[in-house]
Amino acid sequence: MTRFKDMIAVVTGGGTGMGRELVQQLAAEGCHVAMCDVSEANMAETAALCADSGVRVTSHVCDVSSEEQVNAFRDAVVEQHQTDHINLLFNNAGIGGGGEFVTGSREEWERTFAVCWYGVYFGCRAFMPLLAASEKGHVVNTSSVNGFWATLGPGISHTAYAAAKFAVKGFTEALITDLRLNAPHVQAHVVMPGHIGTSIALNSASVLGRNSALEMTAEEVASAREQMVARGLPVGNETDDHIREMLHQRALDFRDKAPTSAAQAATIILDAVREGRWRILVGDDAVRLDGLVREFPEEAYEGSFLEKVWAAGDLQGITRSEG
Repeated sequence: MTRFKDMIAVVTGGGTGMGRELVQQLAAEGCHVAMCDVSEANMAETAALCADSGVRVTSHVCDVSSEEQVNAFRDAVVEQHQTDHINLLFNNAGIGGGGEFVTGSREEWERTFAVCWYGVYFGCRAFMPLLAASEKGHVVNTSSVNGFWATLGPGISHTAYAAAKFAVKGFTEALITDLRLNAPHVQAHVVMPGHIGTSIALNSASVLGRNSALEMTAEEVASAREQMVARGLPVGNETDDHIREMLHQRALDFRDKAPTSAAQAATIILDAVREGRWRILVGDDAVRLDGLVREFPEEAYEGSFLEKVWAAGDLQGITRSEG
């Protein structure tokens, strides 16, 4: 598939970040798009950005961790696009959270895992028959560098997100053979972004039922302070409001100071789909990290490995203050 004009694409998590950019770039190329998200307001902004594209762009409120809602999304796509097939499926929706397994919240852990893994699984289950009904189809599942490196550094627990992204990567790689045997006109792609400038750190709290950083309760601030002190950050005597501001600024910096923008990431993904590449590393940091993990696999979870990552100039803003 070298061009997307007149095709039909489904994009989960289309309200912000890479999802929004995928919707915009696909629509700009003449591709009809059905997007879903938990935020109707965010999708309205995305749709407005596509208003002059001349293609059909539909919005559907859907929590991808619910198979019932994903199936309802699929049924709405069939009805509103008047189609018996789709050409492209981007299982892109995701959140962060559930870092600590031993002492953390089971509810938050399972919610994070459900969105990041079951969102992909339910999306594939619901839309695979429509992909198979097309002349040429692509399923594009978003994993992460945390799908081959299960940490953000020795001082940070990162279990739910990493477990889900490993599952997405393994499932998608297994789909390659499954599709060749049972639907050879459909190709699977796994996307492994590095640090991309998205609002995931800002948006995850609401999906997890937590307060945003600036709205944290005194109890939540105390817990955050304790975790930060345990990581070696000198915040023991900071005021609650300062802690809130620090956490909010960290989320803003994750979005605004990333080495790769969401728009650049979407372009890399779409170019790879055009070229038929199944393994899509997004960002130079992802490429370098992939190389380091392959070269030093036994060292990957040691402080010395993080020093190598920093020496390459990567993950400075995420792990420097945490490691």
